[in-house]
Amino acid sequence: LPLIIPSDPRLVSVDDLLDLCDGFLLTGGRPNVHPSEYGEDETPAHGCFDRCRDAITLPLIRACVDRGQPFLGICRGFQEVNVAMGGTLYPEIRDLPGRMNHRMPPDGTLEEQFALRHPVSFSEGGPFHRLMGAREVMTNTLHGQGIARPAPRVVVDGVAPDGTPEAIYVEGAAGFTLAVQWHPEWNAANDPVSRPLFQAFGAAVAIWANGTRLPKGPQETVTAAAVSAG
Repeated sequence: LPLIIPSDPRLVSVDDLLDLCDGFLLTGGRPNVHPSEYGEDETPAHGCFDRCRDAITLPLIRACVDRGQPFLGICRGFQEVNVAMGGTLYPEIRDLPGRMNHRMPPDGTLEEQFALRHPVSFSEGGPFHRLMGAREVMTNTLHGQGIARPAPRVVVDGVAPDGTPEAIYVEGAAGFTLAVQWHPEWNAANDPVSRPLFQAFGAAVAIWANGTRLPKGPQETVTAAAVSAG
C-alpha cells in the first residue's frame, strides 16, 4: 500500500516511518536541498528550498542505510542520498564548463519534456549494468542541480556524456540503495530502463516486508538477491 509521507517533522518522525513503511521512494521535487546541509552558503543560484523535507529525508536515508531498509532515489531524491551521506551538490550544472543543459525544455507537452535526451553509461559489472543488461541506456533529463563531490560511501555507477553523475548507490549497505538523476517514473510500466529498476525495488521492499534481510555486501550482490527473491 503506497503512502505519501508529509514532509514536516512536526507531523511525523523518522522512527515512526521506519516502523510503518517497508521501503521508501524518494521522489523528485522543485525545491532543492538547502546548501547548509552540505556546508555551503545559500546563493540565488541554489533556488528554492524545502527545509522540512530536508529534516525528514536526510536522517531517514542514513537510518535506512544503517538498517538495510530499501529505498530508491529519483532526481532530488538522488541528490538527497549524496547529501545525507556527506557529499555536495552543484547549484547549476549548465553553468559549469563543458557541461550540457540538463534541464527540461521550458515549453512543450509532457511527452516532449520527458523525452529521452541523452545516454547514461554504467560501470562494467556494476549493479545498474547487471540490472539493465546493458552498459548504456537512454534517459530523460529534467534537473538543474547535480552531484559535485560524491559522499565517501556513494559510488557513481553511471554518468552522462559530459561526466555528470546519473546513477549511484551506497557502498557496503545491507539493503537496496539505488538512486538515479533522471525520472524513471515517466512511462515506468513500458520503458525498458524504468521497468527493471522498479521491479528490483519492489522485490527488495517485499523481502523487507516478509522479514527477510538481504546479504550485506557489494550492491550488485544485494540487487541481484532482491531480483532473484522477487
